[in-house]
Amino acid sequence: MTTHDVVDSSERTTAADGATPVHKKKSKKFSPWGVVAWLVGIGFFFPVFWMVLTSFKAESDAATNPPKLFFVPTLDQYSAVFNQGIGPAMLNSVFATAMSTVLVLLLGVPAAFALSLRPVRKTSDALFFFMSTKMLPVVAAILPLYVIVSNLGLLDNIWALVVLYTSMNLPIAVWMMRSFFLEVPGELLEAASLDGASLWRSVREVILPLVSPGIAATALICVIFAWNEFFLAVNLTAVNAQTMPVYLVGFIAGEGQYWAVLSAAATMAALPVILCGWFAQNKLVRGLSFGAIK
Repeated sequence: MTTHDVVDSSERTTAADGATPVHKKKSKKFSPWGVVAWLVGIGFFFPVFWMVLTSFKAESDAATNPPKLFFVPTLDQYSAVFNQGIGPAMLNSVFATAMSTVLVLLLGVPAAFALSLRPVRKTSDALFFFMSTKMLPVVAAILPLYVIVSNLGLLDNIWALVVLYTSMNLPIAVWMMRSFFLEVPGELLEAASLDGASLWRSVREVILPLVSPGIAATALICVIFAWNEFFLAVNLTAVNAQTMPVYLVGFIAGEGQYWAVLSAAATMAALPVILCGWFAQNKLVRGLSFGAIK
C-alpha cells in the first residue's frame, strides 16, 4: 500500500465518521464593512466618473435638468479645448512640477538622511524650522513674494514657480523621507562600513534601494501638490507661464457655465497626475505602508 492510498483511506474513514476533513476550506463570512468600503469608494470616484462622462456630451445635453444618462458621445469639447491652446499651459505645468519635484528630492533626501541615520545637533530645532515654513498662510506671503519676484524680473516666468514650488514641498518631503529613513536599521550602515564601503556607496547601494518606495510616495505627493497649486500661479503668471489650474479658470465665463467643455479641460488636466499614480501604484502602496509591519 502506498502513502497516497493511506491518505485516501484515512480521508474516507473521516468522512464516514461524520467528521470534517482537515483540509476543508473555511467559508468566507459576509462583512458589512466591505460593503461600506465599496460604497465610500464609489462615492469618492463618482464625481470623477461624472466629469469624464460630461466631457463627451454636447453642451445642450450637459445643461439639462435632470441630467441625461443616455446621449450621443462627441469629441467636440476636446477639440475646443485643444483649439483654445491647452498645449502651453500643459507644458508649463509639466515643467514646473517635474523640475520642482527633482529639486525637492535632491535637497530633501540628504536632509532627511542627516536628520535620521546621521543626526546632527539640534535635530528637533531643524525639524521645527522646516515645518514652521508651512505655518504662514500663503495669502499673507503673496505681497512680499510679488515684490521680490517683480524686482528680480521673474513675473510671468516659469522659473519663479519652480523655486516657489520647491520651497513649498521641501518641508513635507523632509518629514516624510525622515520617517522612511528611521525604519532602516542603523546596523546596515555599520556592516557596510566594516566591509570597507564609503558613506556615499553605502547610501547609494544599501539605503536608497530600501527606501525607494518611500521616495516614490514622496515624489508623487510633491507632484500632486505642485500640479494642483493655483494661488501662486494665478498671482505671479499671466500668459507665458500660465499653468493648468489657471488655464481652467478661462472656461468659467460670466454669461454662464459651459459644463461640457469645462469637464473636458478638467479631464485633460487630471490625466497626467492619474497616470503618474497608476504607474507608481506598486511603489506608492509599499511606500505608504513602509515600516507599518515590523
